[in-house]
Amino acid sequence: MKPLLILDQHFRKLEELFRPETFDALCDMCDVRGGQNWPMPREVVKDLLPEAGFYVAAKPELTAAELGNAPNLRATIEVSGAFREGLDYSACFARGIEVLSCSPGFRNSVAEMTLAMILGAGRGLVFEHEAFRRGAERWLDDREDRDFTLFNQSVGFIGYGQISRETHRLMAPFSPMVRAYDPYISESTEDVRFCDLEELIAHSRIIVVAAVPSEDTRGLLSAELINRLQPGALVVLISRAWCADFPALVSAAEAGRIVVATDVFPEEPVLQTDPLRQSRNVILSPHRAAAVPGGRQLIGEFVLHDVAAILEGRPERKLKPADPGTVQGLVSAQNSMQAMPNT
Repeated sequence: MKPLLILDQHFRKLEELFRPETFDALCDMCDVRGGQNWPMPREVVKDLLPEAGFYVAAKPELTAAELGNAPNLRATIEVSGAFREGLDYSACFARGIEVLSCSPGFRNSVAEMTLAMILGAGRGLVFEHEAFRRGAERWLDDREDRDFTLFNQSVGFIGYGQISRETHRLMAPFSPMVRAYDPYISESTEDVRFCDLEELIAHSRIIVVAAVPSEDTRGLLSAELINRLQPGALVVLISRAWCADFPALVSAAEAGRIVVATDVFPEEPVLQTDPLRQSRNVILSPHRAAAVPGGRQLIGEFVLHDVAAILEGRPERKLKPADPGTVQGLVSAQNSMQAMPNT
């Protein structure tokens, strides 16, 4: 008898997460209930819980009492991209129910966008495009004050998780000199030197902010550190505006000290009247680093892999397991980002 899998992925579309063959394989493995492109009624979820082995949802919501009515539940899997409130994490851990996040499934598309931002900014592609439309383009001009090559360039990653590691891998043909700051990793390798933020800022022409938003990472790239950036440095903000002093970044760009490329903002969507839209030396992307056809389907592959691994008793996971020691801080940060400006 197949294990029952509740699939309540809305607001995500089914085809956004799963290639047809991936979803077919999941249905061959499990009795999938749901998978519609509209919300599953809460009462339906509760009625299915007593038989469910897996609960996959954009925002899993289960109380301790509801978990008590799910004796067969092996794992909850969120497919929005972050651990959020609504799930009783402590009850899951006490019951041995795995809690998994889809965040690693964004790594390919977001890393691709990160590389595009670096190349577009470094070679002046965006700025010269805009100048061309104004009739102010600079023909055959090296633009030594602004442009740079990625070959053998100094790159610093703030946060060295899945997105940073994939971006680093994509950069390999350019032979960059890479430093990284990550409080959970300290041992350097042949390819990356781990260091403190001060060293990273001092020695990096390109800084990629890809830290996970948590209570510990709010404002990690501070105004003080921004003031110490190399002249002409490029800052790529790809995780959340929460992780940097966003006004200080924009101010430094406006002053001509640095260039900023950002996919995320303190408040989204950005108001039509926001002066940020006209800021100098700022490349703007409307929170779409993962928004490309097929760009999130790695999530479906990881869901399929991990469900199979759990059923077969294999320990490896491609999704991100919740850490009992840090998950509440991640949840708290998500709540704060939704409730406060400058996130």
